[in-house]
Amino acid sequence: MQPFDLTFSNTKVAFQHMSDAEVKKAKFIFSIFNFSFLVKYGPGLSTFCLKIGLPIKGIIKNTVFWQFCGGETIDECDYTVNTLWKNRVGTILDYSVEGHEDEASFEVNVKEIKSTILKAKGKPQYPFCVFKPTGIASVTLLEKVDAGIKLDNDELNEFYNTKKRFETLCQVPADSDMRLFVDAELSWMQKTVDTLVNEMMAKHNQQKALIFNTVQLYKKDQVELMKKWIAEAREKKYFVGFKLVRGAYMEKEAERALKMGYPNPINDTKEDSDRDYNEALKLCFDNCDIVSVCAGTHNEESSLYLAKLMNEGEIENNDSRFWFAQLFGMSDTISFNLAAKGYNVVKYLPYGPIKSVMPYLGRRAKENSSMAGQMGRELALLVQELKRRKSEK
Repeated sequence: MQPFDLTFSNTKVAFQHMSDAEVKKAKFIFSIFNFSFLVKYGPGLSTFCLKIGLPIKGIIKNTVFWQFCGGETIDECDYTVNTLWKNRVGTILDYSVEGHEDEASFEVNVKEIKSTILKAKGKPQYPFCVFKPTGIASVTLLEKVDAGIKLDNDELNEFYNTKKRFETLCQVPADSDMRLFVDAELSWMQKTVDTLVNEMMAKHNQQKALIFNTVQLYKKDQVELMKKWIAEAREKKYFVGFKLVRGAYMEKEAERALKMGYPNPINDTKEDSDRDYNEALKLCFDNCDIVSVCAGTHNEESSLYLAKLMNEGEIENNDSRFWFAQLFGMSDTISFNLAAKGYNVVKYLPYGPIKSVMPYLGRRAKENSSMAGQMGRELALLVQELKRRKSEK
């Protein structure tokens, strides 16, 4: 067993891809998150201002959009993709347009997602493709299917079209031996998504894991569900891909459960979620003969835990069954220190027209601000790096 010397405290490695001016700008942007009223009302106000034509696009693009997004188009992302790849960090192009509920918009989204797949084809700097089910399917329809409500003829046709879009977006990368993440949704439509993803795994994961489902470990009983899926895969002889996240919809889940009078599906405590997340990592590790896993997390403890499991199991750092992922613009101390040690690391790189990406940015701002200490850690690390650079001059 090789000595285990991974640490996430090296800010020089974490921010070596950024100039002094960029580190200072990031510090300023993260300091904004200390103002809760800006986080709460800023995204909605910005969307309104853009809608009525006020000239604020440049301000948004040069601040929060710059921090968390790669560009407005695929090609605008090239500079960021190349910068990441120089530091052994791959990119997942994530078309982050949300909130559309019509067939025409879904088809536009499918076309754009196909473009990200074609962009990634044959290029090692793009280890994964991704799509979000509600970007290609009606939320209302998915809710009805999940609840077992009988669909009328129009809805049946709409669901048929949804499944075809889903199948197409899995078929295109699979035909080119490319990996694909299917992102997670709210609990009251996730069962339908899981069914569709498992069908695609059984079809395309015959030789190795190409299609990956996303499991939200802040929900109760997810580890047991994963055990069931792994058992099914063993029985039917196909490989499994899991992207493990904690989850992003805690408030919505709690509000709906309270309103509709059913038990909250979210774990009672953060400790329960942390326990389940690490149990899920161990489950994937113990079944790595058929399971590939991506630890999608900003949690240092969980990232270290998977790395230690690999070390103890004498698995090479760059083994293609094990991946780590973080959002672009966050947790660089995790991403770049892992990459420097030879682990497989990717960054989710959202892109899209500023006006259309604002709902995503608003959700991301609220989620990250509610993550205990996350913004403070990001800010403190940037301050630490600036002090280090000043002391070396």
